[in-house]
Amino acid sequence: MSTEKIPHVKLSDVKEAYSRIKSVVKKTPVFQDDDFDEKYGGKFYFKAENMQKTGAFKIRGALNAVLTLRENGENLKGLVTHSSGNHGRAMAWIARSFNLPCIVVCPTTVPEAKLQIIRNLGADTVPCEPTLDDRLRKVGQIQDERGYTYISTCDDYTVMAGQGTIALEFLEQVPDLDAILVPTSGGGMIAGICVAAKSINPKIKIFAVEPDGKDLQKSLVAGERLWPNPPRCLDTVADGMRMQQLGTKTWPIVLELAEKHVFTVTDDEAIEGMKYAFEHMKLVVEPSAGTTISAAMSRDLDKLVPGPSRKVGVILCGGNVDIHNLPF
Repeated sequence: MSTEKIPHVKLSDVKEAYSRIKSVVKKTPVFQDDDFDEKYGGKFYFKAENMQKTGAFKIRGALNAVLTLRENGENLKGLVTHSSGNHGRAMAWIARSFNLPCIVVCPTTVPEAKLQIIRNLGADTVPCEPTLDDRLRKVGQIQDERGYTYISTCDDYTVMAGQGTIALEFLEQVPDLDAILVPTSGGGMIAGICVAAKSINPKIKIFAVEPDGKDLQKSLVAGERLWPNPPRCLDTVADGMRMQQLGTKTWPIVLELAEKHVFTVTDDEAIEGMKYAFEHMKLVVEPSAGTTISAAMSRDLDKLVPGPSRKVGVILCGGNVDIHNLPF
């Protein structure tokens, strides 16, 4: 598929994003596991965004968004966002770096350990109900009252371009990947990866991985948004993947460029993937990253990316877990 029809995000945007952020973000390593390869067939390459600054991929998009605003002369009085943890942590780190105040609106379902990390970075947290509507309502109030600038978790083209830098690195590290498995919530990461990876290699397959209840495949196959409104958040152990719907800006990109098959992962399967990383690869990952490991174990992948010589990329999106409260 071509990326020419996709508005607003191009490979050049992703490359510009990388030029902006590369002095700050880490070029995360890629790991292999011989036992995993032997058991599941082919070669699997695990992109360790769990080792990224602030513990997850989110800093790539958030930092590109803030730096782009500064380049454009935006007068930033402060930053505000909503987050279930990782984006908020990234925003708090960025705000501290620029000596800006920051408020992160967090659902009441976010563990106290994650809230405290955000506060330790200097940001304030404001509670909200675990719905997208209430998240955005609280953000809007803060914008109106304080004049702070809102940085979306995913539904922003500069955020998507920043997340797309993962694919730039990955395809430099492993140029001949046949497919990439991407954990998907609001869609910022998979949209950015789709644009970058498909521009570099139009034959590569990008698969979304989702928690049970998201039902993304139905919408992709139908070619239209079939989710019920108002948007809701999922009850899932993968607390970084709670948004059921893709964003209004990420949706058309994912629809155009991602594969129609979606890997749906249950809580138990996500935990098994997480456990594999801990026990066999000696990597600390969160349940959201466990979803892509589980998808890599799926026999459905054998049909979709067949052959003993296949090369499959697996995004380990983050490693921010409460070690005193692991799900296994």
